Amino acid sequence: MSGSKLRSDALTIFQAGLEAANPVEAVERHLYLDGDTLLVDGASYLLGDFSRIMLVGMGKASAVMAKPLTTLLGSRITDGIINVKHGHRFPLSGIRVIEAGHPVPDEGGLRGTREMIEFLADTTEDDLVFCLISGGGSALSPAPADGVSLGDKQGVTRRLLDCGATIHEINSVRKHLSRIKGGRLAGLAQPSTLVSLILSDVIGDDLDTIASGPTVPDNSTYYDSLRILTRYKLAEAIPQAALRHLEAGARGEIPETPKAQDPAFDKTQNVVVGSNALAVQAAQRRASELGYNPLVLSSFVEGETREVARVHAAIAKEVLKSGNPVPPPACIISGGETTVTVQGGGKGGRNQEFALASALEIEGLDRVLIMSAGTDGTDGLTDAAGAFAHGDTVDRGRVRGLDAEVHLMGNDSYNFFEPLDDLIITGPTLTNVMDLRLVLVE
Repeated sequence: MSGSKLRSDALTIFQAGLEAANPVEAVERHLYLDGDTLLVDGASYLLGDFSRIMLVGMGKASAVMAKPLTTLLGSRITDGIINVKHGHRFPLSGIRVIEAGHPVPDEGGLRGTREMIEFLADTTEDDLVFCLISGGGSALSPAPADGVSLGDKQGVTRRLLDCGATIHEINSVRKHLSRIKGGRLAGLAQPSTLVSLILSDVIGDDLDTIASGPTVPDNSTYYDSLRILTRYKLAEAIPQAALRHLEAGARGEIPETPKAQDPAFDKTQNVVVGSNALAVQAAQRRASELGYNPLVLSSFVEGETREVARVHAAIAKEVLKSGNPVPPPACIISGGETTVTVQGGGKGGRNQEFALASALEIEGLDRVLIMSAGTDGTDGLTDAAGAFAHGDTVDRGRVRGLDAEVHLMGNDSYNFFEPLDDLIITGPTLTNVMDLRLVLVE
């Protein structure tokens, strides 16, 4: 089995994971129309009871998620507005799809979210509102709280992304600087009936973290947000208008985000339609079909990218040495989302950094290939989804004058892998269920 065969198999296994996370099929599995009654994950909605059916959405996959609803309900849908990432547009009849910035919010997202807020302010108890939510929804739906500007939100987001904070921590802060996050969108939709269909990109499928939980009760507080800023030494680094807002909230001068008993959720249904676990399970099945002995480590993997890479590389070495935890040909699979503490000014993302750190650990092991890629097709601010690492990767870079350790220290994985043709380029996949990592051992 050559390195090229390992690479081909890895892509085939990754593709199986993507297909399992198809947003259209994910939503379709939870919808059934029986005459005038719509069944959503066991709940029944008599469509004749509603004067209007409306859609809102935010996230990289949210426009695609709306397709089954527009197909099933057709002209019953009266209006809709959805924010997606630039390049993730999907045509929908009668629905406004607005492209916006991610991971740092921009004016497009601000404009689209303002329209959503105006849209929801007009709803009545006779309306049925569907909210389509997927990964990226938090950045794609900026609605700064009073006294906080878009520039302030951008500054906070950049600092949190660079410091190595987890998505739970990032979104805890975002929720408390927003008019719609942390359950506030559900409040805006009152007194209508609200159904949220959610494609999870968060470890453990925590509803209050996915897209910063716009339609679910929030478990975090203003005080929690300040603790996070203190933990990462960001209190003096973020825009001071944002800090003042969080401090005012912690003093009780600003209402907290709605909690579990809030009436905003009395007529709200939240349904997780897909997650990283589905992608991991599909990858496992495909690996077995290709003749590998597959083993799923976890779909809950998080932590500093370089440390997680070292653990995966160590498992590859153990497979080679002892045949544990599974004998070769082995395919070790993990899902989840790691974090990168940015120390350099290079170009890359967590998946490319994972591959580069892995390459250094498996140097010289020609029977091993490690890959990591984002299921959304993008990794950081690059056009790559991730990268491959093989036993000869470091040496091939050296021949081209590239020092793997220098590139790793500078967070410059993209510029290491691009000359080697080892980047994984998929383009927008129109789904988003975190990352898939594969360790193949011949």
